[in-house]
Amino acid sequence: MAGTTNAFEMAQRQFDHVAELLKLDPQVREILRWPLREYAFRIPVRMDDGSIRVFQGFRVQHNDARGPNKGGIRFHPAETLDTVRALGTWMTWKCAVVDIPLGGGKGGVIVDPATLSTGEKERLVRGWVQVMWKNIGPRQDVPAPDVGTTPQMMGWMMDEYSKLSGQYTPGVITGKPLGGGGSQGRTEATGFGVIYTVREAMKHLKLDPKKCTAAIQGFGNVAQYAAIGFTEQLGGKVVCVSCWDRNDKTSYTFYKADGIDPRFLMSITDQYGTIDKEKARAAGYSIEDGGEWIKKDVDVLIPAALEGQVNAETAPLISKNVKIIAEGANGPTTPEADEIIKAKGIFLVPDFLCNAGGVTVSYFEGVQNDMNFYWTKDEVLEKLDTKMTSAFAAVLEMSEKEKVFMRDAAYMVAIARVVKAMELRGWI
Repeated sequence: MAGTTNAFEMAQRQFDHVAELLKLDPQVREILRWPLREYAFRIPVRMDDGSIRVFQGFRVQHNDARGPNKGGIRFHPAETLDTVRALGTWMTWKCAVVDIPLGGGKGGVIVDPATLSTGEKERLVRGWVQVMWKNIGPRQDVPAPDVGTTPQMMGWMMDEYSKLSGQYTPGVITGKPLGGGGSQGRTEATGFGVIYTVREAMKHLKLDPKKCTAAIQGFGNVAQYAAIGFTEQLGGKVVCVSCWDRNDKTSYTFYKADGIDPRFLMSITDQYGTIDKEKARAAGYSIEDGGEWIKKDVDVLIPAALEGQVNAETAPLISKNVKIIAEGANGPTTPEADEIIKAKGIFLVPDFLCNAGGVTVSYFEGVQNDMNFYWTKDEVLEKLDTKMTSAFAAVLEMSEKEKVFMRDAAYMVAIARVVKAMELRGWI
């Protein structure tokens, strides 16, 4: 499903729509519709068998009016320059909507990391830094993990940059391991941030979280901690999660009517997010087709996998009882699906607000690196809750004031902040 949607065209359509609502100057629009800088490069890597394989890498720096570019590096076989452009663009809006002083960027490599050995992965990420090191840095562009990359890989990248620059520079990369310049709370940040916005949406809609159910697409880092947050913090019930099975090359939905146990499922999930079907069946889970999550009769849907999953074909399948869609993934909903969601009267928490917890704690990580002083997990999560709650309130206020869809309101808040920074710097 994701393959049918050009993510960058989608990002531009969303932007153009709000630019019309804001009556943005056409010249300002032209600056913001496209990334300011794009890098595409080849990375030769010596493989374990002695052969040399060449990988295609990317880095896009969308807009740095509010601060250094910020965004993850995705290792995925279907990575494209347009995907990276879209994600970099969304990062600009994401940093602006939660009001952190960073711009948007994104990187990637066309590769299935599961096919590489540990040594090959290390040589590939060091190779990425060797190409890009003069164009990244704590005051320029700060990469982070994304789909297919890990804290350990960020540690290698930070080390490579430090070697090349001749000084220990932990702030060049975030999402690093604890003990290697990483922040407490980073692992939980995105998923818990999703749940902080769900909690605020429930308050707005006067729903009792303890009586609510949720269905989640995905079971990577974001989905795992969203499931934990929904059950342990809100007291609600998650009835299913879905996951990509890298052995079968297909996706499955793991369903349990009386509620899943996210910590148990995590214990039987490999590093690539594939849940062990036999162990799940033995524990009473029914295993269904990967698309079944969206049809569940629940209060909250949390798409937390890849872009374009809620589209013109799947959105009509959403139950009439769904009250909230919280976008844990980047760009999970197409513009066509937005119209269906509006018609169904579902309250939507848009992606670059909903999943901004990760970049917020990445920002906190950079601050801690600069200070060389580190906070406790409770301090980090408390600061994250404050940021996410404040951002949700600003978007909700804009939505009600301008009588617009929450996605449009989030764009309005974010774009206005970026344009203001561009004005103050004399760019426009």
